[in-house]
Amino acid sequence: MVSPAPLAADRRSADWRDVPGHSDPLTSKLASTIGGPVGRHALIGRTRFFTPMRVILLLAVVFLSLGWFTKAGCIQQGPVGADGALGLNWSGNRQYVAMCYSDTVPLYGAEHLDEGAFPYKKWWEEPRSDGSVQQRYMEYPVLSGLYQYGSMVVAKAWDATPWLPGGLQVAIYFNVVAFGLAMAWLVTVWASALLAGRRVWDAALVACSPLVIVHAFTNFDPLATAFAMAGLLAWARKRPVLAGVLLGLGGAAKLFPLMLLGPLLVLCLRSGRMREWTRATLAAAAAWLVVNLPIALLFPRGWAEFFRLNSERGADPDSIYNVITSFTGWTGFDGPLAPGESPSVLNAVTLLLFVAVCVGIGYVALTAPRRPRVAQLCFLLVAGFLLTNKVWSPQYSLWLVPLAVLALPHRRILLAWMTIDALVWVPRMMYYLGISNKGLPEQWFTGAVVVRDLAVVALCVLVLRQIYRPSEDLVRFGFIDDPVGGVLDQAEDAPPRWLPTWLRPRVPERAEERSDA
Repeated sequence: MVSPAPLAADRRSADWRDVPGHSDPLTSKLASTIGGPVGRHALIGRTRFFTPMRVILLLAVVFLSLGWFTKAGCIQQGPVGADGALGLNWSGNRQYVAMCYSDTVPLYGAEHLDEGAFPYKKWWEEPRSDGSVQQRYMEYPVLSGLYQYGSMVVAKAWDATPWLPGGLQVAIYFNVVAFGLAMAWLVTVWASALLAGRRVWDAALVACSPLVIVHAFTNFDPLATAFAMAGLLAWARKRPVLAGVLLGLGGAAKLFPLMLLGPLLVLCLRSGRMREWTRATLAAAAAWLVVNLPIALLFPRGWAEFFRLNSERGADPDSIYNVITSFTGWTGFDGPLAPGESPSVLNAVTLLLFVAVCVGIGYVALTAPRRPRVAQLCFLLVAGFLLTNKVWSPQYSLWLVPLAVLALPHRRILLAWMTIDALVWVPRMMYYLGISNKGLPEQWFTGAVVVRDLAVVALCVLVLRQIYRPSEDLVRFGFIDDPVGGVLDQAEDAPPRWLPTWLRPRVPERAEERSDA
């Protein structure tokens, strides 16, 4: 008897699993330090304890520990207060010289969390450059703000318990925050490993990324990556409602998880799966409203602070707009702004550029000869947003790490980009230190930003190349189509009738020749 289709490989065999020691030269060389690559007769996937998932999570714990040590210098205490009172020892610009700066430490006082205040209700006055006073509130999305508040409650409870190890309350607060962020990053790694499928070891790059060492505890972004990757995992498991809820919660922490609904939209449109996308989107909107609506109703001005601040802030140091200003002296689209004045032209330009990115990605998704994978489009969208946005805070690069690993599993290329991105932290801290304190000129920092941006653009080009040359895609292997696809996995193209011809999948030229013959 002859099988009508190729038989699926044994999922426990080395022929089905990706074995980096054999398939990747970098991993093969690294493996030589611990005895060399796995042998040909090894039983892959049958160990009882050191499973790939457990090893990857253990590696993540090691790199998260390194990340904590890089920030530990900024929670050291010393007799810096009045009459020798203990306080944070940031003398000599320690936060820049030791490169240990983390937003969580100064925000504990700046957001008045040290007073036990509830975010979005508490306000304070902040002087402007022209001498006027501005009323300020918590500047983070609701879920991130509530996370800070919950961490503060735990830190104060810890500090009030006499039999627990003591320390400065801000140091306890940082450690509480760091512990929760570490758990969130472990969720990110866990979800990424499950989404990687047969290439589970690709997730080791998520666990061992240099960006984890530098930025895991710089801000609160691991919360958003955990929700985003868990949402994609739920989508991959064909649970669109749960996927929507998780993405909606992620959007309540940082807005980027909600962007992932965009690639799902165009892929579902191409495959005729709009019902599943609609369910996910409605669930995301409901989850976002459940978190945001109570705060918006009770404290409307505090809730709106995040949106007000983002509309009024100018181009951040990391943005391409500030890079141009740094090298050319350009005053920007809006020129000098008065205190409190919004850069309306810059806001419009960044919005239009991002819309152009979305349109381009939608065109690629609908017209590529073979349906792109979900992770490929998600990476392109988030990368395009960061490249065109007026703000690219350094920790935002964590958003790209799991998406890049799933979209383009070329380990040496990804490691090169992650290293470049992580090293931008060095000239950044030296620039913030100031030339008068033996720091670096601004152009050293903005030059490093250009190199990082070029590296991200190169990754986008490689992803686009593999979309149009799916035979070079390492993820698609035999019967495997899209491990993140969920209902899209193995789905046939079924675009709606109203879609014009130029927005429909292009038939490869060879296929057209065969049909003409």
